[in-house]
Amino acid sequence: MSTTTDRPKRVHEGRNVKRFREMMGIKQEKLAASLGEEWSQKKVSVLESKEKIEDILLTEIAKILNVPEEAIRNFDEETAIYNIQNNYEGSSSNYSGLYQCTFNPLDKLIETVEELKKLHTEKEALYERLLKAQENK
Repeated sequence: MSTTTDRPKRVHEGRNVKRFREMMGIKQEKLAASLGEEWSQKKVSVLESKEKIEDILLTEIAKILNVPEEAIRNFDEETAIYNIQNNYEGSSSNYSGLYQCTFNPLDKLIETVEELKKLHTEKEALYERLLKAQENK
């Protein structure tokens, strides 16, 4: 019994060039112009249909698209979709949807009470100074 995980993944580099080009909002004509005079929109279209692209050309395309060469070589849509579906917050089955504190709430409560005590003491001292100032008048 063969499953999709038993077969080696075949990355289609031309399709990946197309995906990255479209993600960057670059048209085939612009990519062709960046590659040089001998390139045309039709030639870029043929390139995007190739499963394997020559190393030197792929390096040049990666520079133009401003993406790592390895991203074009190794990008696999199924793996990307799987990772997106299973790695966003809330995707795990044990996610309760409740906020989980990264601190001890009781410690924060004690800190707040201590701050209030300190403010109260300062307020009393200020009140006493005001009374003495009033008496001195």
